[in-house]
Amino acid sequence: MEAIGINIPGLISQFINFGVFLLLLTVFLYRPVVRMLDQRSDSIKESLEQAERAKEESAKSEEQVQQALAESRDRAQQIVQQAQELSRKIEEDAKDTARTEAEGLVERARSDIQRERDDAIEKVRKEFADLAITAAEKVINSSLDADKHRNLVEDVLNEAGSDSSGAK
Repeated sequence: MEAIGINIPGLISQFINFGVFLLLLTVFLYRPVVRMLDQRSDSIKESLEQAERAKEESAKSEEQVQQALAESRDRAQQIVQQAQELSRKIEEDAKDTARTEAEGLVERARSDIQRERDDAIEKVRKEFADLAITAAEKVINSSLDADKHRNLVEDVLNEAGSDSSGAK
């Protein structure tokens, strides 16, 4: 093979050198690089999984926030409705109380008016009875002459008028 220009011992030594070089490259360079690439791949996968979990948690949190917001709106609406109902009830109670008090006042006023009317009628009756007695006494004491009778009635009426104006 020397005629072709191939040196067998040099070729074998080059094969051995290449094998040793390949072995050294595999042990010191290829395996650490592959290990580093595997670690990097695992790290990327883990980061992607964490990102996916974070995305799911974010979606869950968003749903929870929306749900809490809806519950808060419902609760606020209930509170507003309760306040409106309470306001209506208080208003109705106030109206009923005012109506009851007004009816009581009207009833008391009516009874006061009736009592004062009864008192006035009783007073007028007493005064009329007194006038009638006075007139009867004067009629009995004087003669039954028509002129005297007319004068007597006028005197009694004048006396009654002066007594009532003096009483005022």
